[in-house]
Amino acid sequence: MRKIYYLSTCSTCSRIITELDLQKKKFEFQDIKSEKITPAQLIEMKSLAGSYEALFSKVAMKYRALGLDKIKLTEEDFKKYILEEYTFLKRPVIIVKDAIFIGNSKSTVVAVKAKL
Repeated sequence: MRKIYYLSTCSTCSRIITELDLQKKKFEFQDIKSEKITPAQLIEMKSLAGSYEALFSKVAMKYRALGLDKIKLTEEDFKKYILEEYTFLKRPVIIVKDAIFIGNSKSTVVAVKAKL
């Protein structure tokens, strides 16, 4: 499987897609704003990532706005918030076969390049 979960309005996601030339590499694209993540998709991502927390963005604007930074979240909480609000998924999430790459750090982009 070759899939990317991204936000089409995110300039960082667009830059990474271009840098990795994913359009030409037969990736399946899912814009998480227009096509919500399903529970099954999130469970698959968690099985590759090891936890829902690894997929959760603590820099999302709503994280502080909802006061989530002041409480201890459980794995079920992370799952619930990601399914309820697309901004809580750390992005992009790139899946290449049985490997998952989460976020936009330089090291993550380098790791995806190596896997491709």
